[in-house]
Amino acid sequence: MKKICIINGPNLNLLGTREPGIYGNQSFDAYFSTLQQQFSEVELSYCQSNIEGELIDHLHKVGFDYDGIILNAAAYTHTSVGIGDAIKAIETPVIEVHISNTFSREDFRHQSFITPHAKGLILGFGLKSYSLAIQSFLE
Repeated sequence: MKKICIINGPNLNLLGTREPGIYGNQSFDAYFSTLQQQFSEVELSYCQSNIEGELIDHLHKVGFDYDGIILNAAAYTHTSVGIGDAIKAIETPVIEVHISNTFSREDFRHQSFITPHAKGLILGFGLKSYSLAIQSFLE
């Protein structure tokens, strides 16, 4: 059974209430239950933190034992050299995901410190971005 970890960064704990026009009106916990049902052949785990160091610690924790990591570092995508370095330091492939199309938003969201070290990038498909990332690990 494949093991895939989803790691979400700052403010994604507010999904369902935060800017529903951009992020939708479903909580991530509810969506995660849907993913677990949809991909019952995969051992899925989930972590969310608003703290950069905790995200780095979790990447280190799962970065050598899992088959894949799906990372939405949210605002840290555009600011965290440390998260980019953590991805470079681990063995587990990482797919960077974003709910919105970051390239259709503010200019500062066009820069990513994650993309150069990620296996791939999926953005702009709403919460379905996570499902697409899981599918990519299964193919």
